[in-house]
Amino acid sequence: MLFADDIVLVDETKDGVNRKLELWRNTLESKGFKLSRTKTEYMHCEFGNTRHRDDGVVKLGEVEVPRVNHFRYLGSIIQNDGNIENDVTHRIQAG
Repeated sequence: MLFADDIVLVDETKDGVNRKLELWRNTLESKGFKLSRTKTEYMHCEFGNTRHRDDGVVKLGEVEVPRVNHFRYLGSIIQNDGNIENDVTHRIQAG
């Protein structure tokens, strides 16, 4: 079995993310791959001045995807508020 890590789907709405996630799931599973329902998570970002309604949930099939405030992507720690404090702290401690 093959594994792929660190895939990011971006959209302005949760409905858009749900559609993209379902498309990825269907496409990967039709080729014999599987998306991990236990390791998949999402983050709602507020980087700009515009505020979007935060209604609904993100789902992978019938499983609700947990929301996080930060996660590691390609070695960097990404935070939902755009700050880099966690990433800088991690890099200092790693040095």
